[in-house]
Amino acid sequence: MTTAHASDVKNTSPDKQPVKEGRLHGFGYAAALTLGACGLLMAINQTFHLKILGFEPLGNAYLYYLIGIFLAAAFLCFPAWSGARNRIAWYDWLLASAALVSCSYLGYHGLTMINMGWEYTAPVEATVFSGVLLVLVLEGVRRCGGWPLLAVAFFFGSYPLYADSMPGFLWGNQYALPELLRAHVIGVESVIGIPMQVVAQLVIGFVVFGAALTITGGGDFFMKFATALMGRSRGGPAKVSVLSSGILGSLSGSVISNILTTGPITIPTMKRSGYPAHYAGAVEACASTGGTLMPPVMGAVAFIMASFLGVAYADIMVAAFLPALLFYLALLFQVDNYAARKGLKGLPESEIPSLKETLKGGWPYLLSLAMLIYMLLVMRIEAYAPYYASLVLLGVALFKRDYRLNRSRALAFIRDLTVNIANLVAILAGIGLVVGGLSYTGVAGAFSRELLLYADGNVALMLIAGAVTSFVLGMGMTVSACYIFLSILLAPALVNAGLDPIASHLFILYWGMLSYITPPVSLAAITAAAVAGASATKTGVYAMRLGGILFVLPFLFVINPSLILQGDTGRILLSSLTAVVAIWLIASAMEGYLYRVGIIGWPLRLACLLAGALMIYPHMVSELIGFALLAAIYLSRYFLAAPVSVVVDKAGAVPQQVSGHDR
Repeated sequence: MTTAHASDVKNTSPDKQPVKEGRLHGFGYAAALTLGACGLLMAINQTFHLKILGFEPLGNAYLYYLIGIFLAAAFLCFPAWSGARNRIAWYDWLLASAALVSCSYLGYHGLTMINMGWEYTAPVEATVFSGVLLVLVLEGVRRCGGWPLLAVAFFFGSYPLYADSMPGFLWGNQYALPELLRAHVIGVESVIGIPMQVVAQLVIGFVVFGAALTITGGGDFFMKFATALMGRSRGGPAKVSVLSSGILGSLSGSVISNILTTGPITIPTMKRSGYPAHYAGAVEACASTGGTLMPPVMGAVAFIMASFLGVAYADIMVAAFLPALLFYLALLFQVDNYAARKGLKGLPESEIPSLKETLKGGWPYLLSLAMLIYMLLVMRIEAYAPYYASLVLLGVALFKRDYRLNRSRALAFIRDLTVNIANLVAILAGIGLVVGGLSYTGVAGAFSRELLLYADGNVALMLIAGAVTSFVLGMGMTVSACYIFLSILLAPALVNAGLDPIASHLFILYWGMLSYITPPVSLAAITAAAVAGASATKTGVYAMRLGGILFVLPFLFVINPSLILQGDTGRILLSSLTAVVAIWLIASAMEGYLYRVGIIGWPLRLACLLAGALMIYPHMVSELIGFALLAAIYLSRYFLAAPVSVVVDKAGAVPQQVSGHDR
């Protein structure tokens, strides 16, 4: 799910950089919008069983039609190379036409291919069309996911051709080329496998909700809401960035589009308040990255996770809530400590909107969000919920002059949907080749067994290996692709080792996200640095430091399931309280400032870090030792001679000497 902008300059897609300026205009613009409108209408028709004009295709036929429509749109929206960023070339039209024709043929024969077993034996033309679609899918992956993702999709997609020549556990069933073409395209475990089924059945609705939220002014409301709540506090602009990016990111599911939406507002404000450009960019990068981990919407990968696990999406929402909340608390603690150490103030009163007036004008957004959460958690109607919530937003917008759904906004709404869904379909159809290749050869199960054998029951070793693998793959693949790949290879081994299934899958997802804020890739940090006018490398380093809790959180909820709200209520409450205190101490150690003490030197910073580490480990003895160490830190400051701290004001004035007791 993403929230794309109405302009070519800032139109973005999940896990992908902005669509190039000027690509969609004239007949190409009309064609792309027509495709998007047809695809949306087909999705609504299928979800609500409307049978418009008596049309309601079978499940596999619906998937082929949807792939054909949005893969064609992807060839129009995303350029083949940088030189074609501002125009749609003749070959783009050719590829788009080929996608429509091949998928129309396959969709038309959807019932026949099931009844006649075309996956195993099919007419020559069916095999030819399967090959054509496979080539188009690979080109779509290249355009929307990049060369690294194409390499992964091609390698694992073609693996069955030579699997019987591979050694050891890499050996698998071999397929001839025609057999493999039919298996990938006509079979139900590859191109039209779980990833594409999730997009068709669930994700499109949430893309609609994200686009409706943007087009009706939801981004502006949540920005004002965050400013009204946090703007007056010390370091207020950074806290506004954390809160607003967290809210909008949780609803859009896209890191890059979130930065490009909120960053141009929050980053300059932080810089004016005294935050260095690289620090402001790092705050925005971390806050936007964490938004994709925060319920209720999260990202497309959360719905795929629910399908892989065979659980309701509401269960994933509940499990992800506390870890995401802890991440944002860590960010708030760090920016507050930084502001206290540097003497930074909040926003001027003139720049802070009235909370009452903000809520008065923005209640429809809160109502639609509350409706969405209620329908997801209580009614558990994941497929219908985002459409109903979107109807509320669009209906209320009719009565709001500034955001009334006129012709230009309606076209921008359809356009955002088209670009975002086209990107998702192109990437996830290609990732289906990875799923299919590993499934058809049987290598996935063999890999998990070998991993368990080599780990010899050492869960810590498996977790470390999984973390490193997730992080490395996250550098060259989208988060969705990284998760899908490792959920097949790694997650079964973690579950078989006795770890909680949801915790194991969340572990993979969180570590795959880290590449967004960790050099050398750090796509979120690079994007935020461009907005801030700062060094990309320096911004990435500070983003990694601010988001350091993400390096720890996945290990915590894997070994302590109470942090994903599983277990008895008492233990959940105790673990939550301990985790909050631990994160506060770790943030204090990283920023060198402790509440009611003031600026602290390295001995106390190390003591705070140790106390936080002891508390965060889920064992009663270590928790008690951590609390005792915390008490000792404060007692030592109040009963022994407190050293003098130095506070430097943001303007660089002559430092003032302040006793630790006064802080």
